[in-house]
Amino acid sequence: MKITSAEFLKSAFDEADWPRDSIPEIAFLGRSNVGKSSLMNSLLGVRGLARTSSTPGRTQALNFFVINRKFRFVDLPGYGYARAPKAVKQKWSAAADDYLAKREQLVLSIHIVDSRHEPTKHDLQLQDWLKHYQRPNLIVATKSDKLSNNELRRNIARLIQVFASTDPIIYSATSGRGRVELWSAIEKSLKH
Repeated sequence: MKITSAEFLKSAFDEADWPRDSIPEIAFLGRSNVGKSSLMNSLLGVRGLARTSSTPGRTQALNFFVINRKFRFVDLPGYGYARAPKAVKQKWSAAADDYLAKREQLVLSIHIVDSRHEPTKHDLQLQDWLKHYQRPNLIVATKSDKLSNNELRRNIARLIQVFASTDPIIYSATSGRGRVELWSAIEKSLKH
């Protein structure tokens, strides 16, 4: 896909602040520090649109980005490590749950996992949730460039077994591996 424009639209903590139009949306989900922002920036071929941080849990609201003035990327708060008060974490979780359960514009949820690590209980809960609500989704295994081919093959086989799913898209924001495959999946979801 040719990216002609990619702009930050808004951050929203509450449903009342979500965009009200019918533009289709692609959601990016995953635990804190899994590389959501890096993946989005590499997909779009821009630096710094989605802010990256070495501190997990920086994304605390739903961040909406308008792409080519035709669809949106939505960066959801990460789950897991975030160093934040429990009440704040619960608010993030509620915002993400509400969005995933209610949002009619959502055409694809991209569940991002770190190819270097075993999926967490939160990863498994998210997959169960997406299946329960019959949300179209795919799994993207990031940071693939940080593993040898043998380690990557072994870890991807484990992911397939744990999630009882089809092959995840293997992705590297550094090398661009998986970019074409992921764009293909996104374009397909936008046509439905």
